[in-house]
Amino acid sequence: MPTAAPRLVSVGLEPKGVVYTKAWVVELLLDLAEYGSDNNLVDAVAVEPAAGDGAFLGPMVERLIASCRKFGRPLSDCRGSLVAYELDVASADRARALAVNILTERGVEKSVAETLAGSWVRTGDYLFEASSFEADFVIGNPPYVRLEDIPEETAALYRQTFSTMRGRADLYVAFFEAALCQLKKNGVCGFICADRWMRNQYGAELRELVTSAYSVDVVLEMHNADAFHDEVDAYPAITVIRQKAQGSAVVASADSAAVKTKPQRLAAALKATGRWEVPVLPEGLKTAVIAKWFKGSDPWPCNSPEQLALLRKLEEKFLALESGAKVGIGVATGNDGVFITTDTGLVERSRLLKLALARDIWDGKLEWSGHYLVDPWNSDGLVELEKYPRLKAYFEKHGVALKKRHTAAKNKVGWYKTIDRVTHALTAKPKLYIPDIKNTLDPVLDRGETYPHHNLYFIESDTWDLEVLGGLLLSAIGQFFVASYGVRMRGGYWRFQAQYLRRIRVPDPKTISKLHAKELIEAFRQRDRKRATATALELYGVTQRELEMAIGY
Repeated sequence: MPTAAPRLVSVGLEPKGVVYTKAWVVELLLDLAEYGSDNNLVDAVAVEPAAGDGAFLGPMVERLIASCRKFGRPLSDCRGSLVAYELDVASADRARALAVNILTERGVEKSVAETLAGSWVRTGDYLFEASSFEADFVIGNPPYVRLEDIPEETAALYRQTFSTMRGRADLYVAFFEAALCQLKKNGVCGFICADRWMRNQYGAELRELVTSAYSVDVVLEMHNADAFHDEVDAYPAITVIRQKAQGSAVVASADSAAVKTKPQRLAAALKATGRWEVPVLPEGLKTAVIAKWFKGSDPWPCNSPEQLALLRKLEEKFLALESGAKVGIGVATGNDGVFITTDTGLVERSRLLKLALARDIWDGKLEWSGHYLVDPWNSDGLVELEKYPRLKAYFEKHGVALKKRHTAAKNKVGWYKTIDRVTHALTAKPKLYIPDIKNTLDPVLDRGETYPHHNLYFIESDTWDLEVLGGLLLSAIGQFFVASYGVRMRGGYWRFQAQYLRRIRVPDPKTISKLHAKELIEAFRQRDRKRATATALELYGVTQRELEMAIGY
């Protein structure tokens, strides 16, 4: 499990692919973690949890040597100062060879260099050894590997060992937990890693851990900073977390222009920001200091300082969307091939429910494609199959497939149920549909004609004129909320899940003037995002420049 950014790769790359961190990023991270020769590194314990070929290990060895000379300590005192783990034998050998070369180039006898390198680089799994000793520094780039790409037995053991490994968590989540739990008091964990865990569901347990006992010092978003030697799909950030009570935190972003500046100057600007100074920022770097960090498992919307500032402003002033509306998701069946049909003669007509799919609203309006849900529910619960002979015959024909589903295994009597119960009253209610995956927030009005499929989220309300609300959601302000909390997928697509939609803040509908309401309705009907945005900016009290700075364009 190399690091040098190793395996900080997307699923699209080879499972054994290695992506290396660029030197300027390594130096910046070491400076931010204060692993520098001005400090006594000899009596500290520093860990590189996934060494790879040594992208972090090399500079750490160099700084350790310099610290020895500054403090007049012999290198023999450093055998326990540095520990680097690597699973792959060949990579571990290359990491040792790198350490030997660095040492001998600085005048260390080869036998001594080999002894030190042999004590520093261990061939083994950091995740199972981290708890055996404490560390002052844990620094590197943990592997970015989906659990489904790990042998099932090993993945199960990781889940059993690390409480933050929930849902579809990537392996780097376990590395964060192991590193944090290994820290001594005031120890520091400095990682460059995909930042999905800061906002998505599988990172909730890790965020809870961090905010319960640690201090987030720096979050530096590097989505456009060219941090790796190879192109990756992950959106990386440098995160520096200490074992101490939470104080203020620096939120920053670096783009491709930042590479022109020496890492030491970038680090100095970030540290000055943390001291509440106003530094002259190098090109490509934006910074802000946040007085109060997030609590519990709440997402960390840290894409940029400007974005976080605007988000905080809007969240303090406006109401949560669900203060006057309900956000939900459509029916999951567990077997769409059986439960979805276009054949109106397949079963009793009363057992067919008009179903809206994501494709039905893709062009910004509802154009029902003629699909139905074969509906096993009534207002009292599951229907009695004996009362519907054609439905019974149809389900029994597909009985083997239906009974294999997890939901059927838990309810053998109701083996023909869909995963979700159908709430029939929803069909007749006007509602806004929002597809799960799209590049923009694109609400579409259903006037009470269909029931949503699982790939559609819906918003219903007895308080809002849904076309007014639809205009607000269509605006760039509506998109801004989801982009702040959500996770961008490959191709620039967003997940418009309920957890993100619920983060949207809205004005009190009673405070919206008739003129503003009319503008929003017209914008919604005409799918005029620019017009909707202009009206929304007035209602939210946000300038066009403020929004552009927050969203980056």
